[in-house]
Amino acid sequence: MRICVIGTGYVGLVTGTCFADFGVNVTCVDKDAEKIEMLKRGEIPIFEPGLAELVSKNIREERLSFTTDLETAIKESLVVFIAVGTPPKDDGGADLSYVKDVARSIAENLNGYKVIVTKSTVPVGTGRLIEEIVGSVQDEHSFDVASNPEFLREGSAIEDFMKPNRVVLGARSERAIEILKDLYSPLYLIETPVLITNVETAELVKYASNAFLATKISFINEVASICERVGADVHMVSKGMGLDNRIGPKFLHPGPGYGGSCFPKDTLAITKIAKNNDFTFKIVEAAVEVNERQTQIMLEKIKRALGGDLKGVKISTLGLTFKPNTDDIRESPAIRIVEGLVKEGAVVSVFDPAGMEHSRELLAGSVSYCEDSYEGADGASALIILTEWNQFRKLDLERIKGLLKEPRIIDLRNVYEGDALRAEGFQYVSVGRERLSG
Repeated sequence: MRICVIGTGYVGLVTGTCFADFGVNVTCVDKDAEKIEMLKRGEIPIFEPGLAELVSKNIREERLSFTTDLETAIKESLVVFIAVGTPPKDDGGADLSYVKDVARSIAENLNGYKVIVTKSTVPVGTGRLIEEIVGSVQDEHSFDVASNPEFLREGSAIEDFMKPNRVVLGARSERAIEILKDLYSPLYLIETPVLITNVETAELVKYASNAFLATKISFINEVASICERVGADVHMVSKGMGLDNRIGPKFLHPGPGYGGSCFPKDTLAITKIAKNNDFTFKIVEAAVEVNERQTQIMLEKIKRALGGDLKGVKISTLGLTFKPNTDDIRESPAIRIVEGLVKEGAVVSVFDPAGMEHSRELLAGSVSYCEDSYEGADGASALIILTEWNQFRKLDLERIKGLLKEPRIIDLRNVYEGDALRAEGFQYVSVGRERLSG
């Protein structure tokens, strides 16, 4: 079977590469000629552990190719995946401009039966829209439109594709379903659950899943705020909750809030879908509100720890990306907090293992960039942990203590144990683990 994946962003590149590793002949298409040339050389424009090696392997074994020739890629493929961006519009809804453009291109190059699959996260009804666009351009060849949402976590995308919790296939024809089941047949050996449903249901599964996970994060952040007021330990609370199989332990880790390319966009999009259908999704709207407020709560925590006035105070921050093992700073709470510190007049230095280059334009010279985890601590009044990269979990604390002007660590990811750091002479501040002061 030959397939093509239109769009070589995060989802498209991972999807195409992993299908190639299953033994499928894959052509990845993008209109960005410079990016395509990079990919042909095996150079990866995103940070994702293991992806560069997998791309090089499958190029070498001639199962994976990259091109700007959309026409040929469509004509030579049985299955065409749409994996282009669906950025949020001003009203929170998903912008389907790229999806519509691709649908028209597919229609213009249809030379036989095709299964057209949305891999991009799209609102309910997009499958019908694609059917209308393709059908309005040509009536000579048959086609089916299907939905196959992605569930790829940045930093773990290859494992998530190769060993997924589930595969969701939405289509209106048995022919399309059988073709897609054949495409995913390598996963049957590991007994991956495959959900067969209609297109609309498949489209909604992704939004509902992300909205629920985002709500869990906002929920535990609210619980952390209660813990700080009553003297409870949020880690023990979340552990007690997570031991209940109906709840589970994942996404019950307090911190500065969620970010990235999915949760912020998808929570807004599902509330927009609800409004477009005369319904108010109050729970998700509240989760969004809590997440937006969390930045200010973290800034107030920092200000209290530093005496209230940050003007001229030197602060060292560790982490810029929204999570570890990615270079993605989109909607990152770490970035928002750094921007808030600068606005308060603090003198801020930053270090992140992968996210600094992407942040330079955004932070526009308002911070100092460091070469490692220690440089910024020299003479600083506090070290703030904003992203839980593994290398921040075992810092040389004696070295940090010697560099800091005041031995203070503000741990917004709860990486360390407070009692241990206090025993070593640090002032330690975390989230939801000690009673509010002042």
